[in-house]
Amino acid sequence: MFKHISGTLIQGHQVASRPSAAYPYSSLEKQKPFFKALGLDLSPYFNGTLNISIAPFIFEMTAPEFTFPLVEWTDLHPPETFSFSRCKVIFKSVEYAGWVYYPHPETKKTHFQNPSLVEVIAFPIPGLQYGDALEVRLNLDEIKVQPG
Repeated sequence: MFKHISGTLIQGHQVASRPSAAYPYSSLEKQKPFFKALGLDLSPYFNGTLNISIAPFIFEMTAPEFTFPLVEWTDLHPPETFSFSRCKVIFKSVEYAGWVYYPHPETKKTHFQNPSLVEVIAFPIPGLQYGDALEVRLNLDEIKVQPG
């Protein structure tokens, strides 16, 4: 069962897509080979995440398609657990395939997200800018969505 949820693209921590004060590299670019070795090839997707606010709703990963426990992708902090669920991003009536990217907060050292923020790895979306309205289609068999 899938649910379309209205959202707004907002600016994130900007560590997934480029070098930052936290990492001398794009964190997602560095993580992708680890995910591929574990069975999820994200190489065709954009090297960054879309930060989609679904407020006033919040979400919880309940039974994701993939969960990779304690991935040692960097020597800058302890291993992290990641989960992924297929999704679609809809912008200007065009659907783009993607994955909800969920670094488990209990294993993260920094860059925590609000539970109303869904991070999505997707193909490039032409013309998309911060503040734009869009929709995200989530798999309710894998993700619980409820009012915040």
